[in-house]
Amino acid sequence: MDWSLECSGCARRETAAGLPTVCEQCGSPWLVRYARRVTSDLKSGVASRARGMWRYFEFLPLAPGEEPVSLGEGSTPLLPARRLGAALGLADVWVKDEAVNPTGSFKARGLAAAVTRAAAAGATRFVLPTAGNAGVAASAYGARAGATVRVYAPRTTPRPLLEQIAAYGAELTLVDGHIGDCGKLAKQHAADTGAMDLSTLREPYRIEGKKTLGLEIAEQLAWRLPGAVLYPTGGGTGLIGMWKAFLELIEAGWVRGPMPRLISVQSSGCAPVVRAFEAGAAQCDAWPDPQTVASGLRVPSPLGGRLMLRALKESGGRAVAVTDASLLEGARLLATLEGVDACPEGGAAVAAARRLRESGQLGVDERVVVFNTGAGVLYGRDLT
Repeated sequence: MDWSLECSGCARRETAAGLPTVCEQCGSPWLVRYARRVTSDLKSGVASRARGMWRYFEFLPLAPGEEPVSLGEGSTPLLPARRLGAALGLADVWVKDEAVNPTGSFKARGLAAAVTRAAAAGATRFVLPTAGNAGVAASAYGARAGATVRVYAPRTTPRPLLEQIAAYGAELTLVDGHIGDCGKLAKQHAADTGAMDLSTLREPYRIEGKKTLGLEIAEQLAWRLPGAVLYPTGGGTGLIGMWKAFLELIEAGWVRGPMPRLISVQSSGCAPVVRAFEAGAAQCDAWPDPQTVASGLRVPSPLGGRLMLRALKESGGRAVAVTDASLLEGARLLATLEGVDACPEGGAAVAAARRLRESGQLGVDERVVVFNTGAGVLYGRDLT
């Protein structure tokens, strides 16, 4: 392997052999560091490659000649959103629509990378907690790899998501509580059975899969970075992954800086990153009694809090919380103005864009990318 692991907390270095979890010394997540050097002349060949996230293999943990565990994830559309932009008072808005991934959300990217590396190391059993979409993706990619999967999900998870998890053959356990409670059960199951824990940031490769979000945005904008990226944030692997992607692209000479301002969007009913950012803290404290209709944002104590806050600070970004009413309105705008089947989390990004424009924190002519992280249909709709 031509990559190693670096602890995001104590900077300790380790090989990438086996099934790494978190740093044994300080408990922080690992970050993948590559020995190979990606040069600017390699960029010209990307356009002729097959679609999908693995087209960026120079930036990914894939050995030469190795076949990933894949369902065709990635290469999702980046859509110009003129009518939405007009409604928000912004002239240059783009929507990155992750709903068209094989499992209906951005989670396909991270779980494809995580399962690929774990399966290559011999893992045949997986476990994870989920707010919904990660469980769907893990179940699908586990099936693709011929592995068994156990998923712990809050009982309040939207039923279509639970049905999808079961449809892929996973063992689904419903929990009276939030994703943090599910995480404790997943961790115990891993300890008891030896199953690989695919929880957010408890293995290093979900970040690498999510990193392709940033790589795709850069290519789709002709290798020119946007001014701001608004990203609905629960566990935060996508935010951390894009921060890592933009740094690696700049270092390789594939794009020129500055880095886009990364903006973390949360619900006012569960906003640990926003609270920590506004307090100038280096870490997130647990959010008591998390409540929001956006199940993917109901993450009260993200393991990657320190990394998210670092990404926001280094990119000149910020964190913003929006109400459930405003995020549902944002999802409605995405659907009715642009034809995007928006999930509540995607609606949160729209609501945040409106709020930041009204406060003058987004410029009228600034190029803004808004994420729709999953398919709205998977959340169910009461039409009565």
